[in-house]
Amino acid sequence: MRKTIIALAACAPLLVALPAHATAPKAKDPVRALKSEFVAGHGVRFTETTTLSGEKTKVQSRKGTFQFNAKGIVAHDIVTTFAPDRLERVISVGKFSYLKSPSLLLLEGKTWARRSRGVAGGGSFNGQVINPAESKTLAALIKKGKLTKRAITGKITFKELDKISPWFAMSVPLRMQDDATVTYALTLTSAGLVSRVKSSYAATAVFDVGNHEGKTMTIDSRFTGWGAKTSIKAPDPKTVDVRPIQ
Repeated sequence: MRKTIIALAACAPLLVALPAHATAPKAKDPVRALKSEFVAGHGVRFTETTTLSGEKTKVQSRKGTFQFNAKGIVAHDIVTTFAPDRLERVISVGKFSYLKSPSLLLLEGKTWARRSRGVAGGGSFNGQVINPAESKTLAALIKKGKLTKRAITGKITFKELDKISPWFAMSVPLRMQDDATVTYALTLTSAGLVSRVKSSYAATAVFDVGNHEGKTMTIDSRFTGWGAKTSIKAPDPKTVDVRPIQ
């Protein structure tokens, strides 16, 4: 009987305490998480506000959608609000951007102006200069900054962004200071996707010095609906004024 008990004990599994780090979950890779969202016909939505230090009211607000394919962003649709009665919309698909704005002088019967995407693809130059839906941009922000479990923080210049980000080139086609520094803070979801981007830079980077000396532009963007089905199309050709910029 004693031999039987000893034999059974020898066969019983050993319970060994594992080191705490062996079972701790690894932090999600934001770039890998982003690339997993690159599915044709899907995308992400965003809303944002832009404020200028010293001003009592916000400069503008925007809301929009990015559409993906297997490689990244292929289209976007953005509405910018400057005042309750002044809205501008830009749709970028393929090589062109289509603008609808009360400030445009269009041919009779036309409601949209067509421009090359690089000239007016980002909507308003007072908007977010950092696009976390661009994998190369996101990778650069991580490399230059600090990645923790739920945040990415750091600094990057306009010049550096211009080299890696098509979005930046469209958003700020005209700038006063190429060496302006952008301070950024990105918030991550538990899945490693970006849910918020807050960035700031000297207002004189995009405005003449004038009364903007010493002031700061701050843009706060929220991203939601990652993976949502998305379909962005160019406006009806009959409504588009295709004349060159006047």
